[in-house]
Amino acid sequence: MAASHVASTGTHYMGLMSGTSLDAVDGVVARFNNNGQPTLLAQTSCALPASLRQQLLALNTPGDNELHRAALASNALTQIYAQTVSQLLHQTGLTATQIQAIGAHGQTVRHRPELGYSIQLNAPALLAERSHIAVIADFRARDIAAQGQGAPLVPAFHQQLFQAQAPCVVLNLGGIANISIVHTDGTVSGFDTGPANMLLDAWIQKHQQRPYDKDGAWAAGGTAHEPLVDHLIASEPWLQQAPPKSTGRDLFNLEWLTQRLAHAPNNLSALAPQDIQASLLVFTARTIADAIHHAAPESATVIVCGGGARNGALLQRLASELPGHDVRPSNVYGIDVQAMEALAFAWLAWCWDHNKKAGRPDVTGAQASRLLGCKYPA
Repeated sequence: MAASHVASTGTHYMGLMSGTSLDAVDGVVARFNNNGQPTLLAQTSCALPASLRQQLLALNTPGDNELHRAALASNALTQIYAQTVSQLLHQTGLTATQIQAIGAHGQTVRHRPELGYSIQLNAPALLAERSHIAVIADFRARDIAAQGQGAPLVPAFHQQLFQAQAPCVVLNLGGIANISIVHTDGTVSGFDTGPANMLLDAWIQKHQQRPYDKDGAWAAGGTAHEPLVDHLIASEPWLQQAPPKSTGRDLFNLEWLTQRLAHAPNNLSALAPQDIQASLLVFTARTIADAIHHAAPESATVIVCGGGARNGALLQRLASELPGHDVRPSNVYGIDVQAMEALAFAWLAWCWDHNKKAGRPDVTGAQASRLLGCKYPA
């Protein structure tokens, strides 16, 4: 957006998000009115270098000297955050002093709320120092301290954004899929449903040395095998758990898939890799659809966002698994699919500054709503 088009009224916040897909840092600048309603002014993405992506992936499992490696990775990631901030300031013509705060999520490498922790690699003090803007981070810790899952955090924002569209489901397709169900009575519910891009990305990386399946083309060229889909669903107890629930790479990863294939009936592990990719796409769509069928009103519109919303084959399969639901990208409502989650963290930063408790106990299972995040002054 050209600098001349950015109004100076309202309060400006940035949001930064690097999700479980580990492909890029997404950043936004938004202007908020007094009710916390955002106007998206600009967005950008800064790709993660392959070396940093590998470091972050490696930190999802225990390893030698991991505390030292995690600290270095946090600093390296924060340099990408600072680069993203600089690009957004350039795009808008805003100065650092015109940004109230940056909501920076960090990179999740361990998510174990049942053990009382979730780790997001981040160096918010370094980002505040580099950007000369206040940084609000560590959004999950207080909800977990209140015995919640610490995730998903975005349903409160989706409620703010889409209450007029209720009943609706906001489906975020990142590495993990999560849904926010905005009800007509003004309430919101939500939870993680399982993998979105995570297994699809891991499998194509293993067999095609590509980071992701563009538009789902490789999967679309294969043949899905229903017995394998059924086996993947039936073999994972987490999928049958009732909400509140959240998950991540700690559970769904290449090792998880390799183990399931090794124990698959009828020699299904001998399927061609492309057919397994096609089966993973159906598995992804079906677990999401099953969650929506169980938790959402039959006629609810499904608003899709996240990187997976650009996977045409996945969206087509989702639509076929959700008859009676109108499945549409968030772009229809003026928010690019890639900007939604970063915008949510800009809003969470706004909430912190306005003492608005954005935690949702009905979503995370926390004892009560809490003010989320910690602030590092400019």
